[in-house]
Amino acid sequence: MPLVGYRRRRRWRFGPKSTPERIQRTRNNIVDQAQAGGLPPVGQEWARCPPRVDRRTPAKVERLCPQEAGNAGPAEALIGNPLYTELVYAMADIETCTVAPDSPKETFPMNKPRATTFNYAIGMFGTSIPINMLKTFAFTFYVLDRGVTTTQWAMMMLIYTFIDAIDNPVYGFLSDRTRSRWGRRRPWLAIGTPLLILCFVAFYNLPAFLAGNAIFAYCMLFYILTGTLDSVINANYAALFPELFPNDTIRAKTNAMRQAFQLLAMIISIALTPMVTDMLGYGLTAILYGLLGGAVILYMTFTCRERDPEPEEAKPELWKALKDLVTNGKFWIAGFANAFYSAAMSLVLASVAFYVEYALRLSSGQSTFLLAAVLLIAIGCVAIWAILVRKFTLMPVWRAALATLAITFIPLYFANSLITAVICSALVGFGFAGVITTMDLIGARIMDEDTQKHHLRREGIISNALGFMNRLNGLFTSAAYLLVFRLYGFESGDNPGTHPDAAARFLMTIVPPVLMVISFAFSWFINFKEPVETRVESKTP
Repeated sequence: MPLVGYRRRRRWRFGPKSTPERIQRTRNNIVDQAQAGGLPPVGQEWARCPPRVDRRTPAKVERLCPQEAGNAGPAEALIGNPLYTELVYAMADIETCTVAPDSPKETFPMNKPRATTFNYAIGMFGTSIPINMLKTFAFTFYVLDRGVTTTQWAMMMLIYTFIDAIDNPVYGFLSDRTRSRWGRRRPWLAIGTPLLILCFVAFYNLPAFLAGNAIFAYCMLFYILTGTLDSVINANYAALFPELFPNDTIRAKTNAMRQAFQLLAMIISIALTPMVTDMLGYGLTAILYGLLGGAVILYMTFTCRERDPEPEEAKPELWKALKDLVTNGKFWIAGFANAFYSAAMSLVLASVAFYVEYALRLSSGQSTFLLAAVLLIAIGCVAIWAILVRKFTLMPVWRAALATLAITFIPLYFANSLITAVICSALVGFGFAGVITTMDLIGARIMDEDTQKHHLRREGIISNALGFMNRLNGLFTSAAYLLVFRLYGFESGDNPGTHPDAAARFLMTIVPPVLMVISFAFSWFINFKEPVETRVESKTP
């Protein structure tokens, strides 16, 4: 009497759509049929079996799981029972998708297929291409080449930061409360991606008839629109991370792949962009990057399936969520640490062309070699930092990465040629790899603790709020640009002042290590308990 819906010797297949609930329903269905056929219940003991064991025969299962045989009955009678034989094959197939709860490799209920890891990780490639070009070359495009002043730029960054403070929690709240046949995150990703690409392309395709303050107004409008749409995309993308990947081990592996894709995107959208724009211009380059990034984001969106919320799962309330977030000390500490780190890297990436042209006295196109050194070394070192996380745990490795990055900025101050600058940039790449490997894991831990404490899934609100804290770097970078104007008289490419070389070194090699020291100091005020299984509350008690 075979089990209904199961064919012997055919493996049960659980792909990206196989939620924990689906696996549990399948398990319960098999046990119910076994009970109906006259066998005692056997389902619960299987989770105690050793992980990754190929339990293909009844005799082997009895030998490995004596407590199972003891609960089920005499061994001779069971092995001769065809229903028990079918049950063993079915449960063995299901258990290849699960491991023991105390296994260091993965936690119940299922291992993530490699396809899910790849499909999610490659999404970082798509999200990184447009925003990296926006953040890195917007200053060059409008200040150095279009006559926008550093004072106007600083004011724009300040306005953008406050707008981000308002809209980020709202986007996260709406995402967490979304209930649709497509899930919570997918509608936002599918709708937001085309809008992001349109605004990004418009930013770098400045109408020829604009002049003077009209150029500044156009720049501010599309910079803010592109930035806020990027917040929508990245917050929903980040909210999937702790849900799809439940512990630090699998998160470190997935995040290493994700950051490798991000660094590959940075090579294209940052290191190669000076050469590409020399050949195609900024307008056509933005179109090509926008189409490439948008296509990858949509691919990730429609191939990664989040956990479907239960019908009775409670929806988060905005004011309670904001109150809980405001009173969460770990959120603020991690947010400020991330903000100072982001400000340091934003200044470095935005100032490379400035540094090469005025400090090294080379053509700005040579900045490609410095950026390539940072990113290629970072790609190679991401796996090393992921191994360190698995060996030494997250927190000490995160702090070590922050300290390493702070130190590696200093040699750039003494570089006086392209060769020495490339060597120093490679050192920055090593520290950069460590921070990007660990920073997202800190955010995921904060989301885990929030779910454990409040029994609500609020990844969208938290990831958006962390995104806002990350964008606080605009306050620090705008202050740095103002200091460059006040201290060195650098206003724009048309009026570089009397000491543009000192201004370039100030932005590239003095401000970033100071910001990283502050970030490192914040990291000592936060720690986490060991993660535990999370649950969410229902609408009704």
